[in-house]
Amino acid sequence: MTDQTNLADLSAALLDAARQAGAEAADVIVVTGTSISVDVRDGALEQADRAEELDLGLRVLIGRRQACVSASDARPGTFARMAERAVAMAREAPEDPWAGLAAPDQLSARRDADGLDLFDPAAEPAPDQLLDEARRAEAAALAVKGISRIDQASAGYGQRAVWLAATNGFAGGYRRSGRSISCVAITGDGTGMERDWSSESRIFAADLPTPEAIGREAGERTIARAAPRKPPSGAFPVVFDERVAGSLIAHLGAAINGTAIARGASWLRDAMGEAVLPFGFDLVEDPLRPRIAGTRPFDAEGLTTARRTLVRDGVLQGWVLDLGTARKLGLTSTGNATRGPSSPPSPSLSNVELTQGSRSRDDLLRDMGRGLLVTSLIGATINPTTGDYSRGASGFWVEGGEIRFPVNECTIAGNLREMLTRLTPANDARRHLSVVVPSLLVEGLTIAGA
Repeated sequence: MTDQTNLADLSAALLDAARQAGAEAADVIVVTGTSISVDVRDGALEQADRAEELDLGLRVLIGRRQACVSASDARPGTFARMAERAVAMAREAPEDPWAGLAAPDQLSARRDADGLDLFDPAAEPAPDQLLDEARRAEAAALAVKGISRIDQASAGYGQRAVWLAATNGFAGGYRRSGRSISCVAITGDGTGMERDWSSESRIFAADLPTPEAIGREAGERTIARAAPRKPPSGAFPVVFDERVAGSLIAHLGAAINGTAIARGASWLRDAMGEAVLPFGFDLVEDPLRPRIAGTRPFDAEGLTTARRTLVRDGVLQGWVLDLGTARKLGLTSTGNATRGPSSPPSPSLSNVELTQGSRSRDDLLRDMGRGLLVTSLIGATINPTTGDYSRGASGFWVEGGEIRFPVNECTIAGNLREMLTRLTPANDARRHLSVVVPSLLVEGLTIAGA
């Protein structure tokens, strides 16, 4: 992989090319990386991939007009062509009164990820090691009684380096790495076939569960789904399993995103200072959690990232903003800008955590009595303006507070504004995830089943 010094040199050269081409201001993002993945089926290697990437993104500004170009070629001649093309595009682009780089006094003092443990210094795993891990996960899943075959067992590794530089004086970067193991198991045949999965990823290989544990979990989850039925139709309470409960908070995050708020296209557009979760609930973003995949030491505009409370005691405290949306709304950026090589910045959340409860998921099921435990969601019809919610679901039917049988081919529906104010949390959120959300009980959803 290209080292950080080379990334800094590439960025400086591309900024110089932008100035020479006539840009009044510019920023550059350079991303390099390596990824390896191995898939097995029936104990044999099915596919092995190794990829190396180099992505260069240049954004230029002329007045309030901006344009972005990208390339994967680091030869000097490419930089001049990129800069000339970007400047020509910017001159023809419509004016954006909110576009522009950060002022120098807005920039983050942090320019690296020191102390955040985003990169595992251990040697890159050999393909044979990944193959062995995938085989072990597959064998463990097959050892679960009733598993007919494995759709896929995989192991992978990746590492990336990111460098951001701009004509306002910002220059900084960091590296991150990741290891993963996954398995998808199948039970039954033909129309009676059911599948489920288990997947784990960590920054440090030493933090990963064993392949055997991952494969066994995939097998056990799959067997539990055998011979599903349709649930009854009607209004029932629903428990969203921890694996899918984060999607509800993701919908809340999308509704407080500055892009949606600035457009007036959000079901929470008028909710600042109002209750959006039950009393006692906090939703906290912390972009600086060590050893977490979503951590970022600074944002994509070079601004400081910091822990902040989005919802306190159920009441909405603020929007998720980059510089552009903040300027449009007459506010200050919250340091939430993200971007890719071919696009300008836009706001996005990183690590979020919802207040957990004191009871287990089983306790929630007992409290629910009769209703649906959702473990998988498919498709989505979400009205971003009204919050009307409808999703395909599968999981388990609960009677007398206990799981009775698996269910599929049903739809759950409600309104997000109402749903989120009727949450009861469990205590089972996993701390190693970027989205730390426990299983959630939601009262009074409409289920369309049998």
